[in-house]
Amino acid sequence: MADNPERLRRSIRRWLWIFIVCLVLSGLTAFPLETETRWLAGAVGGGPIGDHFPALAGWTARVRDGVADTNARYPFLAYGTDWLAFAHLVIATAFWGPLKDPVRNIWVIKWAVLACAGVIPLALICGPLRDIPLYWRFVDMSFGVIGVIPLLIVVRGIRRLEWAQAVRSRPAALAA
Repeated sequence: MADNPERLRRSIRRWLWIFIVCLVLSGLTAFPLETETRWLAGAVGGGPIGDHFPALAGWTARVRDGVADTNARYPFLAYGTDWLAFAHLVIATAFWGPLKDPVRNIWVIKWAVLACAGVIPLALICGPLRDIPLYWRFVDMSFGVIGVIPLLIVVRGIRRLEWAQAVRSRPAALAA
């Protein structure tokens, strides 16, 4: 029995919207880094998390101080994170095609799967070069691991949709 194409489209769109919203939120959080790092350091260092994980409390305080110092002394460097935020928003618009026609635009999803996979070597190679603690590299890598889950669900749904469309459009002579 073939899958219902409309139900598959709804499921694909739902998972794509989840991915798009997360990508946009991730991009928007790249703008107010100083405020966010201040909040994070306060939440981690001033509570039970910091008591249980003093290295994490020290790291978040170091990041907070580094971002604040850099913004005070070299504010133009924050322009790089502005471009990072913009890139997230632009990448999110690439998913408009798969929302409209997922079968035809599966290449966008496959490209995004590769991008998620690329997060892991980036964190493993650049993390040590930038003095990023190993546990934080795992946090960074988790974005690729978690991000790929809805994308793989979408790829599977698109393949099922493609099959359902093929079965429905076959000539009547072949159906007999």
